[in-house]
Amino acid sequence: MIFIKRLDHVQVCIPVGKEEVARSFYGGLLGLREIPKPESLIPNGGLWYEIGDIQLHIGVEQMDNEQSKRHPAFEVENLDKIREYLEQHGVITQDEKPIPVVHRFSFFDPFGNRIEFLEKYSA
Repeated sequence: MIFIKRLDHVQVCIPVGKEEVARSFYGGLLGLREIPKPESLIPNGGLWYEIGDIQLHIGVEQMDNEQSKRHPAFEVENLDKIREYLEQHGVITQDEKPIPVVHRFSFFDPFGNRIEFLEKYSA
């Protein structure tokens, strides 16, 4: 039997040479805290962020502009205010299919990575 202790990190991808755009979006607009990558991985490009006790890794690769279902889902507080903030900054959000005791929406970063924000509530 496999026991999964916790989510350690999620990786999304950006095109080669777009780290500053990613830094502006993830560090600037979303307010995530960038952390140093291990020295051995710096030549690969990309960025790492810490979110609570997990990490978001932004990898660099050749992209074909196809939007995918791959995504990280982050639990947040004040979901409606966050959605309003993103939309005021030109981010297009979309409703997701309802699931019990969870409000949620998703959006795409500037590189076509889908991101979901959710807020849990009592039934």
